[in-house]
Amino acid sequence: MKPVWIVDDDRSIRWVFEKALEREGISYSSFASAQDALDALRAHAPQVLVSDIRMPGPSGLELLHAVKEKHPGVPVIVMTAYSDLDSAVAAFQGGAYEYLPKPFDVDQAVDLIRRALDESMRDAAVVAPSVEAPEILGQAPAMQEVFRAIGRLSQSSATVLITGESGTGKELVARALHRHSARAARPFVAINTAAMPKDLLESELFGHERGAFTGAQQQRRGRFEQAEGGTLFLDEIGDMPSDLQTRLLRVLSESSFYRVGGHQPIKANVRVIAATHQNLEGRVREGSFREDLYHRLNVIRVRLPSLRERREDVPLLARHFLASSALQLGVEPKRLSGDALEHLSRLEFPGNVRQLENLCHWITVMAPGQVVEQADLPGEIREANAAAGANDWVAALEQEAGRRLARGETGILDSLGRQFERSLIAKALARTGGRRIEAANLLGIGRNTITRKIQELGIEAADDK
Repeated sequence: MKPVWIVDDDRSIRWVFEKALEREGISYSSFASAQDALDALRAHAPQVLVSDIRMPGPSGLELLHAVKEKHPGVPVIVMTAYSDLDSAVAAFQGGAYEYLPKPFDVDQAVDLIRRALDESMRDAAVVAPSVEAPEILGQAPAMQEVFRAIGRLSQSSATVLITGESGTGKELVARALHRHSARAARPFVAINTAAMPKDLLESELFGHERGAFTGAQQQRRGRFEQAEGGTLFLDEIGDMPSDLQTRLLRVLSESSFYRVGGHQPIKANVRVIAATHQNLEGRVREGSFREDLYHRLNVIRVRLPSLRERREDVPLLARHFLASSALQLGVEPKRLSGDALEHLSRLEFPGNVRQLENLCHWITVMAPGQVVEQADLPGEIREANAAAGANDWVAALEQEAGRRLARGETGILDSLGRQFERSLIAKALARTGGRRIEAANLLGIGRNTITRKIQELGIEAADDK
């Protein structure tokens, strides 16, 4: 069973709940703000959520909305010292399980949590497991920027261009943009413009009239019509043939189009989201992509980082993909050992998240035990790790910098730089038996510099003999 989450900026309230739940043998996690809980929600979900309404930062009602959007089956109990009709109505309209005014009797609050737990467990037993596409996962700073962009675009119908290497999850972002927009109730239609020949692509996009070409025995609606009122996702837009680029530009500028062989304009109320792994600016310079279409598509750009830029997300993603593969195959999820995870985090992953997902599926099918060691990984992965070993310190530095940035620390360059210098000088001195002139020569600095650094950095060094 997942833990109960307690969210309140009042430490004493959290303490009361913690002690009461501990006494009842109910696992819990406490959060001092709704923002902390929202951050944790990206990776985990509670069994039951108990949250105050009024807190600094996001409110408890905003947290309620986010939980219900991602995990509608989680019961949410809201509490407040400001008992008023508006708060109660807003809470229940948002899907709250119960409304708990302060001050409250602790035993009654625990009974309420137990009833919510029972309901949650009943619902989990009734509802079959779903393999529905998940929300995008990621805790790295680069992914937080993507999440912020999706949030800012939630109330907009502007055209979006998603860029990033193959396998980074561009369609997932497009689906999230649609899911969190005012068009969410309308269709999301996706098409890979690089996956079909020009003549077929034209008919796929715009449809055709009966008799428009050989084999067109009946009228056919294209993807623009299918996506009416919703979102059309054009993947690999950089490979679109030039004459279709012209037709697409006309749709974007005039909001209407003609079916192949048609003579009547058809109105298009469609939000277009395009994606590419190519450098569109370079293709514009080469003359293979229309500059005016590029500017039409590039209204708002969302860049997806490669997996190399978000190595700290590898464990989170691996656990998710292993669980997903196990669910699809009806087996127990496998777990990666610490060493195996560490090695995976060093990989370059040219195929990005898709490559990691495929690897986790291989592990689920092929790895011998429930706990997967480094030796159980495919041969090419082990060899890639050996080649990447020389760059382990760079990966470790990137991970440490990412962790500090995620915590909001400042002065990171100075603090990490001092640690870097301290380690280098200490190792050089150890190598030379404390002889500073030799250590300075090895490091490529002068004796006065190394002496000053030893004093500034507090390095213990023997005097030269």
